Amino acid sequence: MTKFKDEGYGTIRWNLAFGSGLKEQNDGGAVMNETLWMCDQMRAGQLYTRKIFDTQAEAQAFMRKMTEVEPDAIFNVEAIQAMQVWN
Repeated sequence: MTKFKDEGYGTIRWNLAFGSGLKEQNDGGAVMNETLWMCDQMRAGQLYTRKIFDTQAEAQAFMRKMTEVEPDAIFNVEAIQAMQVWN
């Protein structure tokens, strides 16, 4: 487990072994696990927007809301490993 201290966010611990999502700790810090959720918005066969979420529910809620606003866009939600986003 790696610890990182940031003045604005407090202590963040990266736990790359279990589950998914950001979880609060008793000391005010947070643990970030290995699975993140990526939502891609495609238009005319091209990637238009890519957003990263902590949970699948957040990604799917974003996709549902954006589908209402932009019904002509295609959305895809998939699980990715945190190491693909941050090295």
